[in-house]
Amino acid sequence: MSPDEGRPRGSWSQRGAAFGIWYLRTVTFLNFLSAVWVSFGNDIRRHNSAEFFTPYLLTAGFASAAFSLFLSVTLRRRKRAAWILNLVLSGLLTLLFTFGMVVAPEFRGHVQNWVSLVLTALFAVALVAGRREFSAKGDRANPKLAAAVAAGGLLAASLLAALLVTVTNTAAGPSTFVQRWRYGLMRLVSLAADDRAFPEIATPNWVNVAINVLSTLLLVAVLWAAFRSVRSTEALTADDEERLRALLARHGDRDSLGYFALRRDKSVLFSPSGKAAVTYRVVGGVSLASGDPLGDPEAWPGAIEVWLAEAREHGWAPAVMGASEEGGTIYARHGLDALELGDEAIVDTAEFTLGGRAMRTVRQAYHRIERAGYTVRIRRHEDIPAAEMDRLLRLADDWRDGETERGFSMALGRLGDPGDGRCVMLECRSGGAGEEAGELRALLSFVPWGEKGLSLDLMRRDRNSENGLMEFMVLELIQRAKEVDVTQLSLNFAMFRSVFERGSRLGAGPVLRLWRSLLSFFSRWWQIESLYRANAKYRPIWEPRYMLFEKSTDLLRIGIAAGRAEGFLEAPGLPKWLNRKHLENVR
Repeated sequence: MSPDEGRPRGSWSQRGAAFGIWYLRTVTFLNFLSAVWVSFGNDIRRHNSAEFFTPYLLTAGFASAAFSLFLSVTLRRRKRAAWILNLVLSGLLTLLFTFGMVVAPEFRGHVQNWVSLVLTALFAVALVAGRREFSAKGDRANPKLAAAVAAGGLLAASLLAALLVTVTNTAAGPSTFVQRWRYGLMRLVSLAADDRAFPEIATPNWVNVAINVLSTLLLVAVLWAAFRSVRSTEALTADDEERLRALLARHGDRDSLGYFALRRDKSVLFSPSGKAAVTYRVVGGVSLASGDPLGDPEAWPGAIEVWLAEAREHGWAPAVMGASEEGGTIYARHGLDALELGDEAIVDTAEFTLGGRAMRTVRQAYHRIERAGYTVRIRRHEDIPAAEMDRLLRLADDWRDGETERGFSMALGRLGDPGDGRCVMLECRSGGAGEEAGELRALLSFVPWGEKGLSLDLMRRDRNSENGLMEFMVLELIQRAKEVDVTQLSLNFAMFRSVFERGSRLGAGPVLRLWRSLLSFFSRWWQIESLYRANAKYRPIWEPRYMLFEKSTDLLRIGIAAGRAEGFLEAPGLPKWLNRKHLENVR
């Protein structure tokens, strides 16, 4: 059950939480404004050092803006640690300012002080009222990590600041390194420092700004370490995989992406009855599920509720990539919004034919490859000898485009694993047949889709081979489907397929044509349109696939997480050799 269930919409708890979040957002805006509006910023800083005081966190400058922005984001994610920190700081300041106004009559004579006191107190009261909304847990190692980042970062930043001061100091008198280090440290912790205490130091204004920016970066790093979400959960165990395979054996024909739930970099949560499960991976604070839940559709709601409860417990943004219309409908009933991503191409092998005018181009390309002497061998993985499979694995790695293994929602992420014996391998060779076949030029691997279906998993080919080999292999599989007892094939996913199809029709509106033009432009790098064209030539059945999300403000975050999970984006600083090691461990 989610934290919001059992409480009426618009309760005092929810209103208090919303007030606290919007208060910090307003303070963030004012802090940024004061950093670029010099006179406004000077007024705020003068109030903080004279007989006035400003509301909680309104101190002017980029560092304070970054601090309040980070706290507003963590509060919106319902982080308990952020709630505690804000409540302690605002409560202490409220008590301190109240005491000051009682014992210092000159403070009571300024209206600004009363306004500041009321706003700070309202913020603290709002946090108390909304305490039940902030239940998301952070990583237990966060306090130690934040302390280490603060200590090490402050030392490194202060030494760098001292170096900048040493290089740019234009004062006539001599100065020691300790004095220059103290000046840099003072600039790190204070935006409006009093230079009169350092007559032997004179630096250009850009140096002071650079040191202030350095302090902002340090503050962001400390806050990230203090409030980061739990980075991951336990990956699939052998027992989890066995239970998932049992669900696939009973209900695997419902979703063509079901077998990809067995990726071993995913985690799994089962419904209370154990009849359904949601598999997911945590990436950048996003709990990213893929495809439909596994198992009995009547038990799907139970698995979804458990998954959403865990996401909210840790402050993760829940999202689903590639859900079918049936699965998306169930997810939507649990408060998620849907966005159509594109369509999956499904071929009915019994209905497919190369005949007819519409298939003329495909037919000609097929016969061209056939006349060139290429042949295709189709086998289950379990029928391939171990030594031969090892050779296929080496070739597949050599032919991979780049160092990163791509795929998450529609890729298994491993090849040749003994547990995947029912997968189907297609090998295309340059000439001959059977054991006397020529040199291997391309590979295709499909995972099972229930009893009678296959889903495309991996496509690899020699870069020096002829174009059209992949299409030739797919057509061979379709025409020889009875050899592996297959009636339907799930091919590549075509993103925004409907835009390309409807945008090229007569009478398409200007918005649709513009959207199609933009996608065609980006297809130069991401092959969006080419994937659609490659699938469309088989005249498949198009099945829509959806992305589900809870809040539209999380879409950018979810998009980045999905890009990282699918292998299109890499986390900065991650060594490539570590990626290879991880892939070997997964296998």
